[in-house]
Amino acid sequence: MRIAAIILTLMVFSSSAFAECVTNARGHVVCNNGEQAGGYNAKTGNAWKSGRNQAGVATTQTSAGGEAKTKNGKGVYQSANGKDCYKTAYNHGCN
Repeated sequence: MRIAAIILTLMVFSSSAFAECVTNARGHVVCNNGEQAGGYNAKTGNAWKSGRNQAGVATTQTSAGGEAKTKNGKGVYQSANGKDCYKTAYNHGCN
């Protein structure tokens, strides 16, 4: 299962430059090619991928179905079950 998730993550990067992957101190595999990033947490079984558009907005998707759009520490998140959360400079919350 772990190897399949890592291969899936690496396939995300196959259309662009080769990604460099490392295992960090927390045991998470993280890959980054400068434009896109991805990773896998073996303890939870969750994988994620992230890319940044021309406006500087990072879009992150998880294998659990969540999606986040962030820029400069602010952003919105939608979970797989449809719950929306936000964070601004002065406020945060979910509805």
